[in-house]
Amino acid sequence: MSAINPGEEINSVTRLSRVGVAATAIFVALSAYAASTGAWKLLGITWVAFAAMALAAPLGARHRDEGANALVWGYGLASGAMVTSAAVFLVPQAMGHHPQYGGFGIAAGLLAGFGSHTVGHRLAHMDLPIDRTVAELTAHAFSAGLIIGIVYGNMPGLGPTLGLAIVSHKGPAGYAAARRLASKNRSASALLLPAAALGIGAILSSIVVLPESAPFRGIVFGFAAGVFLHVAMDFLPRCEIGSEIHEHLSAEGDAHALLDRLRNHAVASTTLGGAAVFVAWLFVV
Repeated sequence: MSAINPGEEINSVTRLSRVGVAATAIFVALSAYAASTGAWKLLGITWVAFAAMALAAPLGARHRDEGANALVWGYGLASGAMVTSAAVFLVPQAMGHHPQYGGFGIAAGLLAGFGSHTVGHRLAHMDLPIDRTVAELTAHAFSAGLIIGIVYGNMPGLGPTLGLAIVSHKGPAGYAAARRLASKNRSASALLLPAAALGIGAILSSIVVLPESAPFRGIVFGFAAGVFLHVAMDFLPRCEIGSEIHEHLSAEGDAHALLDRLRNHAVASTTLGGAAVFVAWLFVV
């Protein structure tokens, strides 16, 4: 087996992804269009999401050997905020339009989120031109962006708290993905693609006007609530043997004891994330 040239390894990690740069350029162009329509709230949410992932990526690539504590807190705060926001801001909207159809929409969103794992698994076994982690994140970000755009496009009075809480997981997700890319000597700048994908999807879908039918709107907003609840639960920091958190443990010692300690941090972080949304609702919304 031939040896890897150290210079080639450094270049593979530091080179700039052309696909990521192209996606960012498209996002910037669409942002100019959104600004011309006065969609400042949606622009703020999508650019926060972009910045969270784009800025977390180099940190993850640089700190690939650090422990899992930061990841637990990042995932915990984000998932706690997302669960609370979806339950407070989207579920009542769905049920308000139509209790039964809204409930069916929530169930459909949860089940669709579960089914999306099968799609991700399929992607992992396909020969893709980009890294499989990046492909999965891009598909997830674009679909989430479509839902955010429809929700805010049809509910202009909705505050930014929901959107910001929903995209709060972009930071820890980018951090974890960058660590995986760096471990394979691949450039973290490829994460510009999923970072921009959410904004691209959101701005494009924000022009869709939903019919005034209460059952239809109940299903749509219920579906959005179900999807975001699934994503939130998917990001709950699971401190089990074989979990992503376990894979990121760098400290030596008893893995069970370390995971037990991290479980306490997981509970504290998710609780704090939910409480932050409650405080924002009391004083901001």
